[in-house]
Amino acid sequence: MRDIVSCFSENAVNVPHSSCSSSSSNACISPSLVPSVQNAVTGIYKVILSTEKQLLIKVTWCKNQTGQGLSINFGDDPSTCFKLSTNLRFFGKKKGNKVIESDHSKIEVFWDISTAKYDTGPQPVDGFYVLVMVDSEIGLIIGDMAEEAVTKKFKTTTTVAKVSLISRQEHCSGNTLYSTKAQFCDTGIVHDILIRCSGENEGQKHPVLSVCIDKKTVIRVKRLQWNFRGNQTIFVDGLLVDLMWDVHDWFFKPATGSAVFMFRTRSGLDSRLWLEEKLVQKDQDRVEFSLLIYACKST
Repeated sequence: MRDIVSCFSENAVNVPHSSCSSSSSNACISPSLVPSVQNAVTGIYKVILSTEKQLLIKVTWCKNQTGQGLSINFGDDPSTCFKLSTNLRFFGKKKGNKVIESDHSKIEVFWDISTAKYDTGPQPVDGFYVLVMVDSEIGLIIGDMAEEAVTKKFKTTTTVAKVSLISRQEHCSGNTLYSTKAQFCDTGIVHDILIRCSGENEGQKHPVLSVCIDKKTVIRVKRLQWNFRGNQTIFVDGLLVDLMWDVHDWFFKPATGSAVFMFRTRSGLDSRLWLEEKLVQKDQDRVEFSLLIYACKST
């Protein structure tokens, strides 16, 4: 008898390695359309200490007209939030450290964004680091300068906790073209993702939704105004990935509404979709991952 994953994969859209994809197959890219801009990016990390104690760390980078911002939340306690603002008028401290008590744990945050370089999004692309120590263990390392900072600040015997990125959330606004990257598992490669909604102004009678991964179209939804909600299973890096879209508010609340796109990995044994409690498989070593994109389109 075949395993369940192989049965699922027969009906799933397979995404090959990016080096095997052909650029000619990409129906998402339009040279005349500028991708939307990220306003906020949130990463949720699961940290497991050597004592088996677990902690969720939520890191959010945001951007507005006055500057950039960073906030870090630990667990469910809002009082333990660490915030850093680089407002253009009132510059925050771009380098330093801060000690926080959370759930009977001593947490210390080290950061240096004094030389950070940004692209169009709120998160720096290089020239920065953010380190989080939890009970004297290295819990989270972010940034291209992080390894150098660890070497300078800590002894080589310092324990490094096990950490996994379990969720990434992006808030975007602008045109109906959304570009991002995602790594669906620790051993997988980073994939390019493009989401595009094309309409009548491009010669099409009805709006069409296209989602591309590594220059390959994995779904194409026609007559989107009637098919504004749905899901499709795709196969990426040997994993089943459920792709869900909900663009209802684009059509029925155009002034204030936003669309939601979700990519979520799951095992073949898990037939239930979109359950928050299944975000992390506690009974298995493999950690599931989800990518959520909240997309506001300009009128």
